[in-house]
Amino acid sequence: MAKRYWLMKCEPSAYSIGDLERDGETCWEGVRNFQARNFMRDDMQIGDGVLFYASNADPSGVSGLATIAKTGYPDHFAWKKNHKYFDVRSTKEKPIWFMVDLAFQERFSDTVPLSALKGTKGLEEMKVVQKGSRLSVQPVTKKEYDIVVRLNRKTKTAAG
Repeated sequence: MAKRYWLMKCEPSAYSIGDLERDGETCWEGVRNFQARNFMRDDMQIGDGVLFYASNADPSGVSGLATIAKTGYPDHFAWKKNHKYFDVRSTKEKPIWFMVDLAFQERFSDTVPLSALKGTKGLEEMKVVQKGSRLSVQPVTKKEYDIVVRLNRKTKTAAG
């Protein structure tokens, strides 16, 4: 299967690109949206590229890169009573929620802010720039991924 690309959102207070850099790899648990779950369960493959997006940040935007390190598997936190991701409907026999593992690839020197994404030619159709788009896991095209990476490189060059 051809390599795919994704944007995955997380609030830095919960888990940041710096945390992923420190840890090297982590599970991406707690997704409780069926469409996002389906992307993780059915579509993500090892080696797929990920734009790591800091949401509810100052500024919100892409803060680094990761790759999919492990394909979708049941989110076992859904089975742990008193855990914030517990879901009584999900069982080991019939899991509802899934997660993937991410591996750190690169931390951007500066966040590529949402305002830059919105103002960049070629990103007009990117899901994250669409009004009302709140999905925490969303596909991006290779072209969109490459443009965001180039935006980061320009920031580095200008600063450096």
